[in-house]
Order: sequence, then structure tokens, then C-alpha cells
Amino acid sequence: MHQSFYLFALKFRGGQKKDKKAMFAEVMFNQHDFPKAEVDFDSLSKYIEELAHPNMSATVFDELWELYIEAIY
Repeated sequence: MHQSFYLFALKFRGGQKKDKKAMFAEVMFNQHDFPKAEVDFDSLSKYIEELAHPNMSATVFDELWELYIEAIY
């Protein structure tokens, strides 16, 4: 079983305030309803588009997703 996207993205917490990946990870961490066990792109993308905080942009999600895919395969 692969590591969830949430656990992967948490690695970016604590970065520079201007770092969009770090900001995404921090907001994601504080969003209590984020699907923490999810590994499916479509499910996560739908969440980002419909329910996520405005500082969790789809563009940054896509960048993090590419890094996630590279890391797990």
C-alpha cells in the first residue's frame, strides 16, 4: 500500500512563507476534513476544487501530485 497524498504533502510543511507548496501543506494540515487516507487523484482533485480552503490552489495540488507520483513509483 502506498503512502497517502496527505502524508507525502506534509513533508513540505515548515518551508518559507513564500513557498506555495509549504503554504498548501500548512493549510491542508489545518483543514480537519481533508481526506487524509486518500491516494486517488480524482477524489483529491474534486475535494480541492469543491471544498478546500482558497490557499489550497489546484495548480499547487497538481505540482505536488506529480512529485507524489514520482515518489511512489
